[in-house]
Amino acid sequence: MTETDRAPREQVTFEGVHGIGLAADCWEPEDPQGTVLLLHGGGQTRHSWARTARRLAAQGFSAITLDARGHGDSAWSPTGTYTLDDMVGDLLRAVEVLDEPPVVIGASMGGRTALVAEGEHPGTVAGLVLVDIAPRLDPAGQARVRAFMRGAPDGFSSLEEVAEAVRSYNPRRRRTAGLDGLKKNVRLGEDGRWYWHWDPDFLSFTADPANTSAERMIRAARHITAPTLLVRGRQSDMVTAEAATELLGLIPTARLVEVPAGHMVAGDDNDVFTREVHDLLNLAAGRWSDRFPR
Repeated sequence: MTETDRAPREQVTFEGVHGIGLAADCWEPEDPQGTVLLLHGGGQTRHSWARTARRLAAQGFSAITLDARGHGDSAWSPTGTYTLDDMVGDLLRAVEVLDEPPVVIGASMGGRTALVAEGEHPGTVAGLVLVDIAPRLDPAGQARVRAFMRGAPDGFSSLEEVAEAVRSYNPRRRRTAGLDGLKKNVRLGEDGRWYWHWDPDFLSFTADPANTSAERMIRAARHITAPTLLVRGRQSDMVTAEAATELLGLIPTARLVEVPAGHMVAGDDNDVFTREVHDLLNLAAGRWSDRFPR
C-alpha cells in the first residue's frame, strides 16, 4: 500500500480574510495523531509541500497544504494589494475551522506568517517549524529572490524555459525526469505562454517594508512558547548563522537544525527535512493528547 493509498488527497477551500477563497489539499489518515498545516513560500504553491504532506499522513498526521492568497488555485486580492496582516488573518481563519491547533510548517513567507500569527495571537499553533526564515534576512539573498520573481514579466514560451529559469536560480536542485511537474507552478495564459502561478501584483508584498519588518518579527518571537524548530539550509543565502542564533535567543523553546540545502530546504533535501521535523511533531502530538483526549 502506498502513502497516497493510506491517506487519499481531498481538495477543499478555506475562507480567508474578506471572503477570499483559499485552496488546500488534505491528506487524512484513519486515526490522526494531530494536524499539520503547511504554508509555502512567496511565489510557490501548495504543491511544493505535496511529497512532505503524503509522508506526514503515512506517519499518522492529518496534513493540509494551503495556497496563499494570490497563489496557485487561491483567489487573487480584489484590490491587488498583499499585506502580512492579510496573510496572518488568512491563517487565523483557517485554524479557526480546524478541530485543534495545528503544527504549522512554514517556508520563508509562510514561516514569517506563522511566526507573527503565533506571537501576536498565542495559542494559534501547537508547534512551529520555521523553514529558512528569521527576523533578519540577508539583503543580497532577498534581492536575488526578487530578481527571480520579476525575471519573466512576459512569461515563458515553453516548459523547457521554465525549467531553465528554475535551474538558473537554484542549480543545486535535483533535476526531474519530465516537465509535467512544473505545470503545478505555472499557468497557461490566453496568449499561449506560461506564467508563474501567482498574481503579478503580489510583488507589492516583497516591495513593502512593512511586510518584511524585522522589528515586528522580533516582537512576535519574544511571545512564542510553543515548541519551535528552525530548519536552516547550510547554503542558504537568506538566513545567516548569526540570524539563526538571534532567533534562538528570542524563542526559548526553539532549537536549530541545519541541513545540506539552500533556501528551498524542503525541495533541496526533502528526506532530511522530513526526518528532522518528525521529533517536533511527536512532541506536539503529546500536547495534543493532553489537551484533546481522544
